[in-house]
Amino acid sequence: ILGALKAFSLAKSLSTGNSKSFFVRQ
Repeated sequence: ILGALKAFSLAKSLSTGNSKSFFVRQ
Protein backbone atom coordinates (compact mmCIF):
# COMPACT_ATOMS: atom_id res chain seq x y z
CA ILE A 1 0.00 0.00 0.00
CA LEU A 2 2.73 2.47 1.00
CA GLY A 3 4.67 1.68 -2.17
CA ALA A 4 1.57 2.31 -4.28
CA LEU A 5 0.99 5.60 -2.49
CA LYS A 6 4.55 6.71 -3.23
CA ALA A 7 4.17 5.71 -6.86
CA PHE A 8 0.92 7.69 -7.08
CA SER A 9 2.57 10.72 -5.49
CA LEU A 10 5.47 10.46 -7.93
CA ALA A 11 3.15 10.26 -10.93
CA LYS A 12 1.15 13.22 -9.64
CA SER A 13 4.33 15.23 -9.06
CA LEU A 14 5.57 14.45 -12.57
CA SER A 15 2.25 15.43 -14.12
CA THR A 16 2.28 18.74 -12.26
CA GLY A 17 5.95 19.38 -12.98
CA ASN A 18 6.91 19.24 -9.31
CA SER A 19 9.10 16.15 -9.59
CA LYS A 20 12.00 18.04 -7.99
CA SER A 21 9.93 18.91 -4.93
CA PHE A 22 8.93 15.24 -4.62
CA PHE A 23 12.52 14.03 -4.61
CA VAL A 24 13.54 16.74 -2.14
CA ARG A 25 10.82 15.67 0.28
CA GLN A 26 11.83 12.02 0.04
